[in-house]
Amino acid sequence: MIVLGVVLLIIGFLTGISILWTIGIVLLVIGAVLWIAGAIGHEVGGRRHYY
Repeated sequence: MIVLGVVLLIIGFLTGISILWTIGIVLLVIGAVLWIAGAIGHEVGGRRHYY
């Protein structure tokens, strides 16, 4: 999810499409939150680690 967010940020920045930029930021934030939650030991979606 983090990689997809970064890709959408780059595509949105290069093409000037603001919706891709916004979706990229949202996916990046959600991916980072899930990654941090999994790293500190909380189960995310029934899994101990979120990759």
